[in-house]
Amino acid sequence: MWAIIKSDKKKISFMQKDLKEKLGKDLVFYSPKILIDKFKNNKKINCELNLLGDYIFCYHKKLSSPFTVNSIRFTRGLKYILNGFIASQNEIIEFIENCKKLENKRGYITQNIFEILVDKKYKFSSGPFTNQIFRIISMQKDKINISIGNLKTKINKKKFLFHPV
Repeated sequence: MWAIIKSDKKKISFMQKDLKEKLGKDLVFYSPKILIDKFKNNKKINCELNLLGDYIFCYHKKLSSPFTVNSIRFTRGLKYILNGFIASQNEIIEFIENCKKLENKRGYITQNIFEILVDKKYKFSSGPFTNQIFRIISMQKDKINISIGNLKTKINKKKFLFHPV
């Protein structure tokens, strides 16, 4: 059974170790990540960003028992466990499967997670236009014609990360 837990980023390794001791070795953690290019001091830096922030999916067959969930509530590094995860198993499994389909060879989510619509505004998360807002004029298979203010250009859909504004 999948559970959604919120963790303390500084103590995540302690939390994973303690949960494995309490629940057993067949514990699985999943956290979808995006690789973002940022520019700092005119240098390109790759940053790993968790798609869900502090939230992590945790799978173990014992998590269906309320007694087990209560026994792990006060684990070091664990802030809390989201309530209602038992009733939402189908949605959680579907979300995880979709994320895994969109992962590249290195395990990072690609841009395909967002539906791209023509004539809508988006904001770049990577590349030379980071934090710039643009409008999509038209789309082709892998190319997108965009407008950033008065500048019109064509970008490769797979090379840049952007999200809806």
